[in-house]
Amino acid sequence: MGDIDLSVQVTAGLRLINPVIVASGTWGYGDEYNDLVDIQKLGAIICKGTTLKPRNGNPQPRIIEVTSGILNSVGLENIGVEALISDKAPAWAKWSVPVIVNIAGDTVEEYARVAARLEGVAGISGIEVNISCPNVKRGGMQFGTDPVSAAEVTAAVKASTSLPVIVKLSPNVTDIVAMAEAVEKAGADAITLINTISGMAIDVKKRKPALGNITGGLSGPAIKPVALLMVYKVAGSVKIPLIGCGGIMNAGDALEFILAGATAVEVGTANLADPQAAFKIIGGLHKYLDSENIRKVSDLRGAARL
Repeated sequence: MGDIDLSVQVTAGLRLINPVIVASGTWGYGDEYNDLVDIQKLGAIICKGTTLKPRNGNPQPRIIEVTSGILNSVGLENIGVEALISDKAPAWAKWSVPVIVNIAGDTVEEYARVAARLEGVAGISGIEVNISCPNVKRGGMQFGTDPVSAAEVTAAVKASTSLPVIVKLSPNVTDIVAMAEAVEKAGADAITLINTISGMAIDVKKRKPALGNITGGLSGPAIKPVALLMVYKVAGSVKIPLIGCGGIMNAGDALEFILAGATAVEVGTANLADPQAAFKIIGGLHKYLDSENIRKVSDLRGAARL
């Protein structure tokens, strides 16, 4: 058979050499891994969540292990958009792997201002909008739990940049399809499904919450069935590409998301256990296609849909 083609078109302006992306918050700014692995072999890197001003994050402890996953409550600790532009983007501009900046904010205006600052910066290939953040102007309700708020943020970011805009949806909602349709209508170029599921743990010896912030986000294998169902549901209702995320630990997991309708996948928690995880998944996808005599990974997208 001919050469196997792992490339995917995530948005009109974002084509990846393979569908494996490292998820925000699990790969730093990319440069931390330069001496460990060949980062240029990745489909894309999504840097940690970036806000208008630097943030210190939540009190310790921030990450704990739970059954089949982890709970994290980092609290968007980051260097801020100005330092990202001056200290990180120049290195990204020399890389072949696309870097997508995950952005967050407490108001619609903050999201728009961060997106506007990233416009025209060399080394930035796209924006992923984290809407699992509290809307300060509306009493702390998360943008990602209300279709109107989610659409408002999406539209504001789209109006502030010419970069591809990917919206990362929260699973902590009653109707994920309504959320997806709202951000698609507001102009999103693609959707990431899903962010972490809200949860907590209690230290029985100390008899208090195990996380410094009490609650955190559950990620890892425990949430894969939930994420997969949400991708399957949304793939049947929107036309824009989907990026599957949630508990992807190996090539088989990644294939499930692609077969459910995802164009690409994000690997998160697995990176914390094994810095080689994403590369093993890329190799596993290649091996699967070869064994099944399939030339293009894009031919598998949605193949399991009934």
